[in-house]
Amino acid sequence: MDLVADILLVAGALGAGLYCFVLARRLSRFTDLENGVGAAVAVLSAQVTDLQHALDSAQKTATHSSDSLEDLTTRAEDAAKRLELMVASLHDLPPSPPGVEKSSVKNGPVFSRHGGNSQ
Repeated sequence: MDLVADILLVAGALGAGLYCFVLARRLSRFTDLENGVGAAVAVLSAQVTDLQHALDSAQKTATHSSDSLEDLTTRAEDAAKRLELMVASLHDLPPSPPGVEKSSVKNGPVFSRHGGNSQ
């Protein structure tokens, strides 16, 4: 009876050893860096790094654009204030002299601005 128990114990140990061997091989293939999940993890890690660099670049560009837009907005507000003062000062001009006809003003020189590329 002890002999049968020992044979069954050895068979169980060999079966467990074989199971561990197969499991170890599968695990090594699973984590292989060339064609297993390890490769996918390595590729994803590289993509995360690339995306992080792209995000940093986009944040710097957005900050620069925001600063430029703020500067342009400030300049536009200043120009609007100056234009408002100029329009308000037009009300302070004296009316045209009584001897000047309106038709002579119309026949005066005409200045026009032509649209063009300012760059």
